[in-house]
Amino acid sequence: MDFFFASFLSGILAFFSKGGIFMLFLLALSVCALTVIILRAIALRQADVLPEALCDEIERLGPGEGLEKLEALIPRYPSPLSRVLGTMIKHRTWPRSEVIEAVQTRARHEVAGMEKGLVILEIATGVAPLLGLLGTLSGLVGIFASIGADPVAVARGIAEALNTTIVGLAVAVPCLIMCNYFQRRIEVMAVEMESLVADLIAKCYAPGTTPPVSQFSR
Repeated sequence: MDFFFASFLSGILAFFSKGGIFMLFLLALSVCALTVIILRAIALRQADVLPEALCDEIERLGPGEGLEKLEALIPRYPSPLSRVLGTMIKHRTWPRSEVIEAVQTRARHEVAGMEKGLVILEIATGVAPLLGLLGTLSGLVGIFASIGADPVAVARGIAEALNTTIVGLAVAVPCLIMCNYFQRRIEVMAVEMESLVADLIAKCYAPGTTPPVSQFSR
């Protein structure tokens, strides 16, 4: 078992060592991309973006009811939703149109924060295959210079030169998949957040009622 593991590890190291300097760039890019994927996967968990307690309280509220309980919950669940709700509650004595504008501005800021780091995945998706191609072409230049001397060595050199292309595609494909997945997830949660806040605004500005002002704002 140890011999098999050692042979496997030796083969992996030989594979990467034959890729030249471009392989180092690809490895660095893959580490950055993996870090972004892990951090975004943690940050975009449903409970961290749309806490269930806040969602349940918004659904429980009736038109014209006080917001004391919701205000008490917001500091306990820091999240994009809580910050948007905080903006709405802070300006709830304003006219409805101005409150909606303030909430939309804050929501755009929160969505931009949720998308933090995705640009690295987009860059990796486009750059990784190009780095792989550059590594292959760089290797082929030296190989073709020695054509005719040893055909077997030339064929082996061509196979080794393609290593960077393989790694470049292996980095780009997961980055593309995860970038699209995160963007779709952010879009879905942004729509859900918009629906919850719109529901709360409708309850606070129900016809014939005035925006509730709790003891926290006096």
